[in-house]
Amino acid sequence: MANKLHVRTGDTVMIISGDDKGETGKVLAVSPKEGKVIVEGLNKVKKHVKPRKMGDKGGIVEAEAPMYASKVQIYCSSCKKPVRVAHKVEDGKKVRVCGKCGKTL
Repeated sequence: MANKLHVRTGDTVMIISGDDKGETGKVLAVSPKEGKVIVEGLNKVKKHVKPRKMGDKGGIVEAEAPMYASKVQIYCSSCKKPVRVAHKVEDGKKVRVCGKCGKTL
């Protein structure tokens, strides 16, 4: 299993397979070891939470669950499509660009 992912925290991604297919959201967390990402507002699951301290409320909480990084693709705001990432060297630095239009991501 590779420990490198094509997405980073803060990227805008589009879901390309599964129940939330076609939805876009911001990446909140990346787990390269598991090959998973957490996307804001997507892949919601209901979690039963027990009250831990006196005064805490228990109940059913909705939270984002991790999903495999292969199910998401970076979303280009100018193309309005999910795209692959290309790399370009600008001013001596390696920069990620859109594979279709060449705009910096």
